[in-house]
Amino acid sequence: MASFGMIMPELPGFLAGLGRPDLIGWIVGLFTVGAFASRFLSGRIADRAGRRPVMLFGTWVTMLAGLGYVAVGAFRNETMWSGVPVAVWMFLALRLLHGMSTGFRPTGTTALLTDITPLKRRGEALGYLGVAGNAGMAGGPAIGSWLTVEYGYNAMFIASTLLGLIALLMTLRLPETLPNGRKVEWSDLNVFKGGVLDWSSWPAALALLPVAFAFGTFLTISPDFVGSLGYVYKGTFNTIIVAASISMRLIAGRASDRYGRVPLLLIGGAMLAAGMFGLSVAETKWTAALAGIVYGMSVGINMPAIMAWTADLAKPGRVALAMGTMLMSLEIGIGVGAVFSGHQFQGDLEVIPSLYAAAGVFGLMGFGVLLLFRNRLNDPGAGHG
Repeated sequence: MASFGMIMPELPGFLAGLGRPDLIGWIVGLFTVGAFASRFLSGRIADRAGRRPVMLFGTWVTMLAGLGYVAVGAFRNETMWSGVPVAVWMFLALRLLHGMSTGFRPTGTTALLTDITPLKRRGEALGYLGVAGNAGMAGGPAIGSWLTVEYGYNAMFIASTLLGLIALLMTLRLPETLPNGRKVEWSDLNVFKGGVLDWSSWPAALALLPVAFAFGTFLTISPDFVGSLGYVYKGTFNTIIVAASISMRLIAGRASDRYGRVPLLLIGGAMLAAGMFGLSVAETKWTAALAGIVYGMSVGINMPAIMAWTADLAKPGRVALAMGTMLMSLEIGIGVGAVFSGHQFQGDLEVIPSLYAAAGVFGLMGFGVLLLFRNRLNDPGAGHG
């Protein structure tokens, strides 16, 4: 997560240096397309062959992507193709491929964790997993921004590759938790034969959409927003958000085990709307940080509850498939939020408040739907704490 997260705040500037700042929305948009498409395979393989192959493939992509960005920079002065610099085409293709890391790694990781965790502590365990991921997302952007400012983009990309290598070496030591795990076979890759989706997770997937839309919007416009407020190291603002998320993940997962997933999602949905509306009116570093803390806390509440709810609803032997299906909703929400906000933004700081407000409205709608149908939703995790 540190390898992935450390480059995000600086990619808009990198793309602008390639001559196409108008394509900012596609930085996140193409990444999510790659992640979405790969989930048709990742859950299927994880449930058939094992959790480790899926995790290892995603980590290999993470490690190699950093070197790919270095190669993109080396082609910045090459001639154009169809009116677009070659380096820009390479960058967009790399973002699509880089998305496969997120399409594979989290699917295998969450499935492995549910294999070894009792139901009554599932939310707590997934909360701790989120803490680990958020720790990487907190430290990574801060380090990445510092490296970029002090030593340039290539230093950041190489550091991203080194972190990916460390993750790969650690993953190689993990055991396989799927009974009768085996090597990946060609039949596992045939998405037209056998299931690739598990619709049992649809309530959790719908609850995730407003969270994902807000995240896609946040990733796309926040680097320019915080830059306009005077943040020299743009990753510092991400660190504030993630630290707030970590603080809630330490308790939210356990709370969802005790009180149920839906009650926690109601709290998280209300805070998501409040955080986005707060960012829409923030005009100083301090007000933005305060709103960002509220938003970060909402993510720390929502994500463990949604992931645990998905595992609760999954059919026997199809946990990874359910996780992959639910996470497709994540990619759809992030992709739509990123492309929409990037298209509307295009460097105009005046439209940023309305984009944050739109994410707040979507979050408020999600809260309203959950509140209205809370007594009709299946919440198997309730009362197991």
